[in-house]
Amino acid sequence: MAKIQSIRGMNDLLPEESPLWQYLEGKLHNLLSRYGYSEIRFPILEQTELFKRSIGEVTDIVEKEMYTFEDRNGDSLTLRPEGTAPCVRAAEQHGLLYNQMQRLWYTGPMFRHERPQKGRLRQFHQVGVEAFGMVGPDIDAELIALSARFWKELGITEGLTLELNTLGSSDSRKAFREALVSYLTPLKAQLDEDSQRRLDTNPLRILDSKNAETQALLADAPVFDDYLDEDSRAHFAGLCERLDALGISYVRNSKLVRGLDYYGLTVFEWTTDLLGAQGTVCAGGRYDGLVEQLGGKPTPAVGFAMGLERLCLLLEATENLPEKKAQADVYLVSSGSRAEVEALKLAETLRESLALRVVTHCGGGSFKSQFKKADRSGARVALIIGESEAEQGVVQVKWLREEREQQELASAEVVATLAAALETPAQ
Repeated sequence: MAKIQSIRGMNDLLPEESPLWQYLEGKLHNLLSRYGYSEIRFPILEQTELFKRSIGEVTDIVEKEMYTFEDRNGDSLTLRPEGTAPCVRAAEQHGLLYNQMQRLWYTGPMFRHERPQKGRLRQFHQVGVEAFGMVGPDIDAELIALSARFWKELGITEGLTLELNTLGSSDSRKAFREALVSYLTPLKAQLDEDSQRRLDTNPLRILDSKNAETQALLADAPVFDDYLDEDSRAHFAGLCERLDALGISYVRNSKLVRGLDYYGLTVFEWTTDLLGAQGTVCAGGRYDGLVEQLGGKPTPAVGFAMGLERLCLLLEATENLPEKKAQADVYLVSSGSRAEVEALKLAETLRESLALRVVTHCGGGSFKSQFKKADRSGARVALIIGESEAEQGVVQVKWLREEREQQELASAEVVATLAAALETPAQ
């Protein structure tokens, strides 16, 4: 019978890989707490209508990439392709938004049916950060500063560039969209295939086309800045002023847009040239109209999301990986049924009394094979209990990383001895 394999583009995270993810997640959790953001969790399944109304029915995500199916009741459900819309749905449903300021974050898997490649999977993991109820450029600047501090704490500031733009108000975008379509329509046959389709559905996405011929055609296209209203200009100037004051460098990219319909005013991306085609590691912006679009009251909002897979790749590319930690501090070696019982009891005593990682050998085996496993675990000390030690109520202490003589201790002395030797406070 053939073995069942994982779904293409939905990868397993193996034990040797998980410490890097835990390191990233721990750094993020700590940083977000320091900025006053609270975690929110919501389901991976939502009503399909949520994404059609938020992302837009004629976007690539809705048309091509969503995992959508009907359940037994005939309801159309979708595995979440992004987190902002579900976050808004959850916050609005539970009364967190109206006349309130909220700073929220979430993390978890997202799903898009794309061609799998390095840094772009069908199940990928994101951390999203969303702020609601704040209308000025100060919260935009705070979010960018938060992300900049995260890069600093990871040691990867040299590998990233902040690209910044404004998409203006809905009236600005409408006027610019009409001008862009008028300019590109006579040139439609010369556009790449994706851009030809987007000309009728989402023409602003043509601006960030990766096709060189299309970009050449855009050289004489209308300029978005010419269509910005004064309020949009003031908001963007206020953001730039705050970033300058914080010493955060950025590049103005007038062709930077977002692939989702709900963005307006501020948009930004942190990009790198170290990951090939998947160069965006964090992206976000302002989406003041989305809450109302999903049935709530008008609510200013801004946020960003970053992909954990790409962050892992970036840490590897910049050689900023955290130091690998040993699996254990203490390894219990035992032989004989009574000794195994005493080892289990001692391990529980150590776990209760000391802040140590304790691994008990299980499954039998010779002392030689057990010592090999103890060494591979990275433990600093092995505690050895044989049948004679079990009868006498003593433990042999063998130091695995230091030049110390093996010593024999009474079982009651082990906690105090290890606490002093490993500089670990008793609980």
